[in-house]
Amino acid sequence: MKIVLGLPKGSLNNVNRGNTYRLFKDAGYEVKGYEPGREENEIEITNDPEIKAYLTRPQSAPVELNREMLDIAIIGEDWVREESINSGDESIKKIGDLDYGQTRLIVALPREEPYTSLEDFFLKNADRKTPILCFTEYPNLTRDFFMKNPGYRELFGDSRPVVQIRGLRDGDNEMVQIINSDGATEVYIAKGADLIVDNTQTGSSLRKAGLKIIDTIMESSAGLYAGPSCTGEKLEKAEMIFKQLYGATKARNYFDVKFNIANHRAEDVVEFLMKMEYCSDEPTVVPGREFSQINVLIDKRRFPEMLEEIKGFGASAIVRENIKQYIKQSSEHQQQYGKT
Repeated sequence: MKIVLGLPKGSLNNVNRGNTYRLFKDAGYEVKGYEPGREENEIEITNDPEIKAYLTRPQSAPVELNREMLDIAIIGEDWVREESINSGDESIKKIGDLDYGQTRLIVALPREEPYTSLEDFFLKNADRKTPILCFTEYPNLTRDFFMKNPGYRELFGDSRPVVQIRGLRDGDNEMVQIINSDGATEVYIAKGADLIVDNTQTGSSLRKAGLKIIDTIMESSAGLYAGPSCTGEKLEKAEMIFKQLYGATKARNYFDVKFNIANHRAEDVVEFLMKMEYCSDEPTVVPGREFSQINVLIDKRRFPEMLEEIKGFGASAIVRENIKQYIKQSSEHQQQYGKT
């Protein structure tokens, strides 16, 4: 049995955003040909011969899943919805969210414009004689969002904005035209577009381009998705892959912390750690002749406050380590994790 996996090209394999390559490495997979910036079209996972991996553009992955060219793929929810929103086809199923690559799909226009929302923009352009031009990589989601907007509906009712994807045109409302872009969408404002719909993480690139956000279409993050060919043994394999990957993403939120404490204070420290919920479950205690070693798995956000507290108990030899995987067996209240 072979399962065909699509691995994302572009920002989801960028060290500053998602680094899917590192995620697979942390999950225990040996990946060849997918190093960020040096990706190859065919990617080898050397320690799991049941996985055949290919590089794929996130925009193309939903099509490849539907056409059964891929069994599973890592993509953002925004691209899945862009592919399916018109047809209502739900043949692509989310196996699970991987909690990285978070982004927002937004509507933006020049910062100096007076409009406060998309509804405000439409209503204040009621007497306009020239078409409203919007550039985006998401023409289907954009048209759906526009047509549900109260301002659009007041002016144009159920008419459909014209969508143009290269030479193809569809729609009957020539006064609102949504034109497909192939990236660097924000530059179209400088070239004369009225609006753009684009995805953004922090909004910094939009601000640099002199733009402001007036509406949000959706929020999205990376997930593992399965197409209609992923059934039976393939689905079982896909779910196993997800568990491994999710354990690696979960681990990014935790530190593995060890410290020494005098034996007569060990019980007090354990009680305090559990009362304050500083540990994922019960701390591990390894008693020694005069000192005990305490080991806890702690949320990174809470580490600084815990550090100051355990110093007050006389903790010494404090060691903090990153972890690669954190898999919680909720039914048994156990964790398994590997350290860097």
